[in-house]
Amino acid sequence: MEECLICSRINMIKEGTNKYFVAELETGYVVLGDHQYFEGYTLFLGKEHKRELHELDSGYKQKFLVEMSIAAEAVYKAFKPHKLNYELLGNGDSHMHWHIFPRQLTEPNPAHPVWWTPRETMYADSCKPSEERLAELKQALLTELNKLV
Repeated sequence: MEECLICSRINMIKEGTNKYFVAELETGYVVLGDHQYFEGYTLFLGKEHKRELHELDSGYKQKFLVEMSIAAEAVYKAFKPHKLNYELLGNGDSHMHWHIFPRQLTEPNPAHPVWWTPRETMYADSCKPSEERLAELKQALLTELNKLV
């Protein structure tokens, strides 16, 4: 069996080596994306290794969805986008994780899905934040998250 990328990232959080980690909630971890083409791009990584929402117990599922929405609200308040895009895909990494994309009208294609952005553009090395910028993004997100939890 191939190792789960999301489980690996969670293990890095537990070891204190995931520099993108922002906060731990009851059902998941808030992390910034490695690439910040969409500045403020955040993920909410589910603590339980499950593929689908319906696999979660009802109460836990409700808490997971509420916490994802709290993370998204913090993203909205920290980065002031025109619109947020939310996605729970799992086709590539089948461990539930939410993508929270802040969208701006100044983007080349603000009305199109994020995945219309060429991969080589979205994942270019130039989209990786510097250590200083990463610290600023994390602080902005954590400040807003702490107001909500």
